[in-house]
Amino acid sequence: MVDTTRLTQAVDHFADRLRAAPQSRLQRGAAGEALGLARELARRAQVLEAPGVEPREMPDAGMFAAADQITVAVHDLAVVLESEDQVAEAMRLVADAQKRAGV
Repeated sequence: MVDTTRLTQAVDHFADRLRAAPQSRLQRGAAGEALGLARELARRAQVLEAPGVEPREMPDAGMFAAADQITVAVHDLAVVLESEDQVAEAMRLVADAQKRAGV
């Protein structure tokens, strides 16, 4: 079993920052970065769960839902990660998205 605690904590922190961000920051790209991250995390989870099946794209539920979307996506991914390398790669994705989001 792979320890995904750091990964889920990093996403929870990012989500908290998004929830506290002003609407103007969300509109300037923070929400878009979060949605992009949520979609990538969800895609990776689906590929691990069902290899060979075309992943479905997470819908855009609006800028105020972006924090919840990354939280759901990372928890789905955490259940299926198989190696520490996969956890490290997901951590890198989260850190990069948070940096680009500016929160």
